[in-house]
Amino acid sequence: MLFRQLEYLVALARERHFARAAQACRVSQPALSEALRKLEDELGVLLVRRGRAYEGLTPEGERIVRWAQRILADRDALRDEVDALRTGLSGRLRIGSVPTASGAVPLLTGPFCTAHPLAAVELSTDLRADELLRQVRDFEINAGLSYLPEQGTEGVRTVPLYEERYVLLTGPADGLAGQPHATWTEASRLPLCLLHPGMQGRRVLDGVFAGLGLAPAPRVETDSVGSLFAHVRTGHWASVVPYAWLHVFGVPPGMRAVPLVEPVHSTPIGLVTAAREPGSVMARALREVARRTDLAGVLGALPKA
Repeated sequence: MLFRQLEYLVALARERHFARAAQACRVSQPALSEALRKLEDELGVLLVRRGRAYEGLTPEGERIVRWAQRILADRDALRDEVDALRTGLSGRLRIGSVPTASGAVPLLTGPFCTAHPLAAVELSTDLRADELLRQVRDFEINAGLSYLPEQGTEGVRTVPLYEERYVLLTGPADGLAGQPHATWTEASRLPLCLLHPGMQGRRVLDGVFAGLGLAPAPRVETDSVGSLFAHVRTGHWASVVPYAWLHVFGVPPGMRAVPLVEPVHSTPIGLVTAAREPGSVMARALREVARRTDLAGVLGALPKA
C-alpha cells in the first residue's frame, strides 16, 4: 500500500492536477485522494494544498515527494536487478534526448537491444536540456542524450559520446554550395531557418554568432530538426544543422552540406544518468554499451551528397 501511495504522490506532483494524476495511475480520483489523505495521516504531516482544485504541495510535501521518487526508483531497480540475475536483463529502458542528439540514439539502442534481447526501449526525443536533466534526477527516465552541462551536474553522471559539429545546409543554387567550406559570417547573411531560441541547440548557435559580433534574424524558427531539412528542401531557406543528422537523412537531393569554419565549433554530447549506487541496472547496461560504442568515429565523417 505504501508504494501505491507514493506512486500517487509522485504522479500528482508531476501532473499538478488530481484528475490527470488519477488517470495516469489508472484509478478513480476519489481513490487517489483518499490514499493521499491516508498517507498524510500515517506520516503526520500535510502534503497537499487543497482548495477547489489542486493548489500545489506543501513544503513538507515537496520534501516527501523527493524521497518517494528515490524509493520508487530503488524499488524498480531492485526488480530489474533480480530479473537480470534470474533470466537476463528485461523490462523497459527509458531514454530521453534533446532533438539535436536524437539522431545518435539508434547507435546505442541497436547494440543495447542486441546485447539484451528481452529488454524493450521507450524513447522521448524532444526534451529540452534542462527538462532532460530534471527527468534523470527525478528518475522519470533511466538515461538521456544531451549537451554535457558545464555545471549543475550534481546528482548525475556523464559519459562523453561525441562532439557535435555544424554544417551549413543550403540549396545548390546558393553561391556557398560549391565551396569546400563556409564561414559563420557568410551563413549569417542568408535567409535562415533555425531551431527555436529556447532550445539548447539554438543557444549554442547564437553563442557562436554572438562571439563574432553577429545577430542573424532567422525568417523561420522550429522545434524540429526534420523541419529544418524540409524548409531547406523548398529552396527558400538555409540552415545550420549538426553533422550527426546527416547520418540520418544523408545529404538529400537538391541540398548541399558545407562545413562551417572561422570558427570550427564543436559542443560535447554525452550520456547522462543518475548518480546513485547501485542505481538502475538499465542505466548501467546502457552506460556499458556507450563505453564500447565509437559514436565519435561513426559521426565524425561528413557523408557525401
